[in-house]
Amino acid sequence: MPLESVFLDAGGVLVNPNWARVSEALARRGVVVETARLERAEPYAKRDLDMSALIRATTDQSRAGDYFNRVLRHAGLEPSEATDAALAEVHEYHRRHNLWEVVPAEVPPALAALRRHGLRLVVVSNSNGTLRAKLERLGLLAALDVVMDSFELGVEKPDPAIFKRALERSGSAAASTLHVGDFFHIDVVGARAAGLHAWLIDSASLYAGYDCPRFPNLSAVVEAVTAGALL
Repeated sequence: MPLESVFLDAGGVLVNPNWARVSEALARRGVVVETARLERAEPYAKRDLDMSALIRATTDQSRAGDYFNRVLRHAGLEPSEATDAALAEVHEYHRRHNLWEVVPAEVPPALAALRRHGLRLVVVSNSNGTLRAKLERLGLLAALDVVMDSFELGVEKPDPAIFKRALERSGSAAASTLHVGDFFHIDVVGARAAGLHAWLIDSASLYAGYDCPRFPNLSAVVEAVTAGALL
């Protein structure tokens, strides 16, 4: 069946954390780490967390502290009172505004290319109620047909229910829908359980051997889609 809809995770696909803001919060507490080092560390922290049992036993919110501390460790920092204070500031900013606010340069043209290909675009994200406002602030909302924020829905990935609700709301059929995300056990497992195709953003090539197509970024996904990879 021809591809008709593309579901997209927000974090790690359309937007990335503002590591400059994190670096600045740490610096105010005397902890110096370059933004680029935090950026390089993040894929390894996500890979640490991307374990089936851990994902099943936790929620997006309950994993947040562990996620940030793992990023710090992979960046060569040990958690301390100073880092805890900095992360508390970061968490408060995220609660109000959403820290995932850096749009990679390839994202707007990639979304435009998917649009030109006649595809319906739907965001399905584990978020905190700020997703829609954040996407509007970043200039991405107009490129999307539907936005599904797990906080508003009361269900989050990998529960297939959130994908099924996204299918219903967008008028999409599972067999002709592709989901693209950055966690195997959240995005790929959840999407497949709902009958969707699923691809993984693997920016640091950490998922060799996993049974799903892997791509370094959204531009590479677009190239595969427009080449008819699912047709």
